[in-house]
Amino acid sequence: MQLTAIARNARPNSGTGDPGARPGARRDADGMAVAAFVLGLVGLLVMNIVLGPIAVVLAGISLWRGTARRGRALLGLALGIADLAVLAVLVTANGAVVWGFGS
Repeated sequence: MQLTAIARNARPNSGTGDPGARPGARRDADGMAVAAFVLGLVGLLVMNIVLGPIAVVLAGISLWRGTARRGRALLGLALGIADLAVLAVLVTANGAVVWGFGS
């Protein structure tokens, strides 16, 4: 009997741990985690100077907001950092920010 009384009196929760959080906050964080992953992946091939930092910021925000897609956010963070590492290697080796597969 007590379990049903507790369940009936429980306040709805968005799943973020904060009972007062707006319901779409978790969904927004999940979207940011996926966007960070995609931008980090694409950033390895093109525009790593722009997409890498954006992926890092989006992954950080989504982790801070408590995303359900924590793995994707961490992958987006790692790929964004890899984008910046590739950029650093290119600038050090070539003195240029661009690279290509040909000569």
